[in-house]
Amino acid sequence: MLIYAEYLIAVVVVVFLSVKASDYVDLLDKKTNLSGAFLGGIMLSAVTSLPELLTSISSILLIGKPGMCLGNVLGSDLFNLAALAAVILIFFKGFNKGTFSPSYRNVGLAVLAIYVVMELNFLRVLKFSILTVSFTSVFIVMLYAIGVKYLSAASDSISDEEELSIQASKTTGLTVRQIGVRFLFTSIGIIVSSVLLTCFTDNIAEKLGIGSGFAGALFLGIATSLPEVTSTVTLFKMKNYNIAIGNIIGSNLFNFIILAIVDIFSVSQDIYANPDMQVQSLAICGLISTPLFYILMRTKNKSARAVCSVGMLGCYLAFLMI
Repeated sequence: MLIYAEYLIAVVVVVFLSVKASDYVDLLDKKTNLSGAFLGGIMLSAVTSLPELLTSISSILLIGKPGMCLGNVLGSDLFNLAALAAVILIFFKGFNKGTFSPSYRNVGLAVLAIYVVMELNFLRVLKFSILTVSFTSVFIVMLYAIGVKYLSAASDSISDEEELSIQASKTTGLTVRQIGVRFLFTSIGIIVSSVLLTCFTDNIAEKLGIGSGFAGALFLGIATSLPEVTSTVTLFKMKNYNIAIGNIIGSNLFNFIILAIVDIFSVSQDIYANPDMQVQSLAICGLISTPLFYILMRTKNKSARAVCSVGMLGCYLAFLMI
């Protein structure tokens, strides 16, 4: 029971610190003229994805299990879309009144292209490297750059009343320097707790006798995605749907760049080699769920949006059943 208690404590700490880090980034943004879409799509998504980055690096450098890294990233992305779908269905009436930046569709297409190339790598169609770095990682970096370009160009799609509500809820007497120092110490806390979370997950996987891919998707993927989910629920309650959508799709894009970073560190082994059944199932479910997100962003038909949301949620449930 001790290892489960340690895991739960680490999860609570990671989520708490990640949410605090998100708040500090948001407060820093309020001191500048950055757009809300840029905040959600790049800054907030990068901060809430820190646990995925650090746990993935730990799974390679500390315990040498690339399957757990793949399961963590792919599991987080699939869970993010499922959580978004669930929140949309809960706030469906208000969501349908919102407007969203068209840039998010293009980011969704970039994420879909990454899934396609990764699946081709798994099938050994595009399985080659440039020095010690996989072509898949190079392709991810290229698409990430394109996706960031669209995210940075995303425009705010919220009313003045909603913007005033957000500003009022985030007012602070802290200076930029004070916020920056608090963000630094919070980030250090995220690093330590994320490394511990990876070790605890590995212990649980060995105790239960389950694959590293499934352990990464379930125990790491869900735990490290909780900051994104918490931020999304909060933004939906504030009726700031545009930033919430940017946070999720931006996080999914950022999560893939984690694989490229880990691939650079992993000189002695190919992180994409010999994926287990759980990892391949995650990739296939992601290939189905991401186009549904694209359609969700493109259509204004309420029935179509409901179907897409149910489909995205169903993809994650299908993975759990498989």
